[in-house]
Amino acid sequence: MFIFRGGSSNNKLSPDAMQNNMQQWFEWINELKGKNIYVGGEPLTPSGKVVKGEKGVITDGPYAESKELVGGFVIIKADNIEDASELAKGCPDLPIGGSVEVREVMKF
Repeated sequence: MFIFRGGSSNNKLSPDAMQNNMQQWFEWINELKGKNIYVGGEPLTPSGKVVKGEKGVITDGPYAESKELVGGFVIIKADNIEDASELAKGCPDLPIGGSVEVREVMKF
């Protein structure tokens, strides 16, 4: 699983730069689909709720520092986390300050 933080969701991009970035995203996702390794993924809205503690207290959030805010996720098929990490290097948000957390989804 790729978990995307920062990047286009948090940068003040010009309309042209934003359109260019979105085109790069479409191209990258289509490349993953063309390799038959794309399983699914979606962008996330910036707002939500946080449920914490034994009593399940609900608060508005998450309010992480903007560069740490999760903007979306993608699930791919890869032989191992090293291969997945190499694929994550294609993320269009890396050049504009974004990051990709690469995690293995456990099978039960």
